[in-house]
Amino acid sequence: MSVDGAQLWTLNQRLLAVVMDACTRELADLGLETKEFFVLAEVEASPYPAEIATALLLPKASVTVYVRNLVAKGFVRREIDEADLRRHRLVLTAEGTQARDRALAALAAEYDRRLAKVTPQDRVELQRILKAMLASPASARMRE
Repeated sequence: MSVDGAQLWTLNQRLLAVVMDACTRELADLGLETKEFFVLAEVEASPYPAEIATALLLPKASVTVYVRNLVAKGFVRREIDEADLRRHRLVLTAEGTQARDRALAALAAEYDRRLAKVTPQDRVELQRILKAMLASPASARMRE
């Protein structure tokens, strides 16, 4: 049985959209729009706006707006980068960390509601498949 990659990609996107849509109220209660949440969740891994734009596939101008909003809400602060005084790095505030964690918990709970329809064995297999798909090409060649 042949499986169309584009069809699988579309199903995955629909699942993500349904989960995000179900969490919109919780995000709003935290004072976050959906894309602001993604930016907030990326700050620790990518502390520079240009890195966030690259990681999230968002235009730099959009990230600038989201960062400005997050700063105004007290979730993020800008600090001078000691390694390069011309750059500002982003740092989560305590409020930002709390908002991020609560939003992630809401997303996890909604995803878990969907995942409950899948057997434990299939969840393990799904995790294995997703990790394999995310592995770098070099590490995949090493397994061959």
